[in-house]
Amino acid sequence: MRITSERRGVRVARRLAMAFGLLIALLLLVGAGALTVSRVADAMHDQSYRLQPALRENMHMREQVTRMSRAVRTYLLTGDTAARSSYRQLRDEPVATLAEARRVAPAWARSNLAAQDRQLRAYVRLADQQAQAAPGSADARRLTDEASRRFTAFDITNQRLETRLTSEMQRLEDGADTFLDGSNVAIGVLLAAGGALSVFAAVRTTRALTRPLQSTAATLDRLASGEHSARAQETGPEEIRAVARSVNALADESDRLRADEAERRALSQAARDTGRRIRDRLDVDYVLDAACTGMSEVLAADYVFILLAENDGSAFPVARVWSAERGLLPKEEGRNIPTLPADVVRDHYRRGTVWLITDMPRYVADTTPMPGAPGSFGKTGMPAENRAAAAALGLDSVVITPIGVGEEPIGAVAVARTSADRPWREMDIEIVESMASGIGRALHTALLYEQEASLVEKLRALDKAKSDFLSTVSHELRTPLTSIVGYIELLKDEETGPLTPPQLRMLDVVDRNANRLRALIEDLLTLSRIESGAFGSKKGPVDLCSLVVSATDAIRPAAAAASVVLETHCPSRPLVLEADSDQLDRVLMNLLSNAVKFTPEGGKVTVRAEARDGEAVLSVSDTGIGIPAAEQEKLFQRFFRASNATDAAIPGTGLGLTIVRTIVANHGGEVYVSSAEGRGTTFTARLPIATPHGAAAAS
Repeated sequence: MRITSERRGVRVARRLAMAFGLLIALLLLVGAGALTVSRVADAMHDQSYRLQPALRENMHMREQVTRMSRAVRTYLLTGDTAARSSYRQLRDEPVATLAEARRVAPAWARSNLAAQDRQLRAYVRLADQQAQAAPGSADARRLTDEASRRFTAFDITNQRLETRLTSEMQRLEDGADTFLDGSNVAIGVLLAAGGALSVFAAVRTTRALTRPLQSTAATLDRLASGEHSARAQETGPEEIRAVARSVNALADESDRLRADEAERRALSQAARDTGRRIRDRLDVDYVLDAACTGMSEVLAADYVFILLAENDGSAFPVARVWSAERGLLPKEEGRNIPTLPADVVRDHYRRGTVWLITDMPRYVADTTPMPGAPGSFGKTGMPAENRAAAAALGLDSVVITPIGVGEEPIGAVAVARTSADRPWREMDIEIVESMASGIGRALHTALLYEQEASLVEKLRALDKAKSDFLSTVSHELRTPLTSIVGYIELLKDEETGPLTPPQLRMLDVVDRNANRLRALIEDLLTLSRIESGAFGSKKGPVDLCSLVVSATDAIRPAAAAASVVLETHCPSRPLVLEADSDQLDRVLMNLLSNAVKFTPEGGKVTVRAEARDGEAVLSVSDTGIGIPAAEQEKLFQRFFRASNATDAAIPGTGLGLTIVRTIVANHGGEVYVSSAEGRGTTFTARLPIATPHGAAAAS
């Protein structure tokens, strides 16, 4: 730490340059020394090597002269002419070798070689005379003695040069070895000193770099572990201090982002709470009031305006205004505030973005066009009435968001502030957009609900008028119909006189159609009572088996006329229910008449009553035309008739099964249908057995 504080201005690059420069200088110094030593040693060895040719030629020359001397002496001793011939072949070789030795010998050896040349030539002249002398002669002995002295003088001079060359070569080799040993020691000492210095520099540099880096890394670890207050110390070289500053800046930015995120979450939660309050009730006025209050609380706005479309979207008047000073303003006062032009709302709704207006006083002063503004605001500026209203309210900045669902806007939401010291932030605009979207959906739903409620009231009034009409008409029709039926009975009893068979047949037709009309009127009256809630049951003990027998007896003539077989299956003991006998009889008559009506000639209708699982089960089955599977769910709806019955022109009103289901439901039971088109239908009603007697019958 002290090292870095002492050198605050030093950069990492400089420290590394110093450390690596020292190391490189050491390497260069050692390399240069080693190279110098190598070159010096090589030079000394080269000098020794350059003496070798001279030594070799000098020795070669003595060897040649020795062989030549041996050849001439052999001739003189033995008289062998071959030895003399050998001499003659050898006599010129030492001269050539001497010339080569003089060429390769150092300068200091040339005087010796010059002496050898003189001595060699003197010896060769005597040797030539020896080769001419007669072997064993006195002249030969004299020449041999003289030649020996000459040869000895040459040999001494030659060996003196050899000794000198050998000694010089040894001296050079010894000098090179000594120089190399000394150089190695010097290089070793230099390497040791340089290594120690490099280690020292490396340690200092490492500490200068690693300590602040470790401190910064530790700060990063603390930040990563959640210690948001941790900050790095700005020490060490400039680059590391820059890293520490960056870490601290990032930590500060992270703190700011966390604070922004916390505020964003708080605003989002408040916006969601407001959204839930807005959706609590499907009432337009409540939604408008809750939206204004909620947006003012969440966004700390000075004004909140909500505009709603009128006249199919041709105008967008102000529906609600909230003020920080007065709260919700009266509706009349809010409607006095100028509205946004319709083209402005529509244009911006198509853009689908929030519109932020800052520096409002600038555009209030005159008709300056607003850059990027939608509609006429971007072309001719704000209208005069809007500018006057904005000036009166003291608006400084406004965020406007059109709202709607689908292609057309249903209004707009605007939040305003009167102080330039509180500009709209990005998160504020996001919350405005989110809340406006929720308000738009809530208003759309509330408006639809309001329209639906109005439509429902109209439909209820229309349905009541229809029910009243049916009830009145049914009552009015039943009175004359009763008279008609009564007079038919009088005529058939022939109290006014005898009737002819054709007249009786005509009366039967009239009676049959009058009964059909009476049944239709009764169905309409029953339906009217069902819809008005006046339909009830007078319950008492009823034997279901007796009702089945009486109903089948009543329908048997119609079945016989249609050539339909009618079968009944009932238990031997009574099946007693707590029920309204007239209503159950009506259930049986409706089911039986339908079964006979929809069963072709030769078919069969089966009525079955039994006790099962503590309930009375009544079923009416036929082998008739059946009901299409897709239409069976609608079978119990009023006025519904199966398509195959309509196609076959079978008469009916579609009310019988509705009445059947209502009666069965009033008795705590359920009715089911099972049918296959072209194969027949079975209606099954399950009714509770409430009396102990009935329960005994079930067993």
